[in-house]
Amino acid sequence: MKNFLETNKTAWNNRVDVHIQSDFYEFDSFMKGKSSLPSLDIELLGDIRGKSILHLQCHFGMDTLSMARMGVNVTGVDFSNTAIDKAKELSRKLNIDANFICCDVLELPQYLDETFDIVYTSYGVINWLPDLQEWGKVISTMLKTQGKFIMIEFHPVLWMLDEQFKQIEYPYSRKEPFVMKEATYTDNGKKTIDETVTWNYGLSETINGLVQNGISIQEFNEYYYSPFNLSANMIEIAPKEFKVKGLEDKIPVTYSIIGKRI
Repeated sequence: MKNFLETNKTAWNNRVDVHIQSDFYEFDSFMKGKSSLPSLDIELLGDIRGKSILHLQCHFGMDTLSMARMGVNVTGVDFSNTAIDKAKELSRKLNIDANFICCDVLELPQYLDETFDIVYTSYGVINWLPDLQEWGKVISTMLKTQGKFIMIEFHPVLWMLDEQFKQIEYPYSRKEPFVMKEATYTDNGKKTIDETVTWNYGLSETINGLVQNGISIQEFNEYYYSPFNLSANMIEIAPKEFKVKGLEDKIPVTYSIIGKRI
């Protein structure tokens, strides 16, 4: 396999400025004090004041800094040096105390000797990782005993559909990665087209990656909406709740996992 890590890092480095300039991220609102965290995430996180949180695959740090605004001791991790540089810049500019680490999430224990009350990750993250067993091991290593793992992710059923979410085109799960050239997902995405390497994982692979590394699943839920508009073929059925047109109540779009390190 080609060097997927460098390929994906290049793509995500190229996306940072495009994402900041997009309507999708509502960057100006964030800079004025609005939280970037979706209401579902806030609900699942609960009262986190005074907690220590590790945010995996944090991109350029909006969600990480939004949690810091809530009174959290938070560390964000991402492999994109451009994204982490921007996150640190925002932390200084907004005078928000947060820690950021640039590394491959699967190598995080080599960079961070600390454990946390909560490990959190969300939306379009695990498809960039080649090994969910190693991912689960990192999460277990980074959590305190009885620490909580919180994950919100796009449902693998969604990724079976074509780019317009109209028909099934891809397998539910497969070992081989998808290598393709694609625009990024924001409204101004055509400004950047990069090669990417991603994987499709079924729910069993995700859950086993956690359970087999000492994470006890406390709660699993599926949702028929996304807080983000991912396609022209999605409709907003309520504020910040998007469903696939024609499949509104037929397929789950996102899911959440709450676990505990035993």
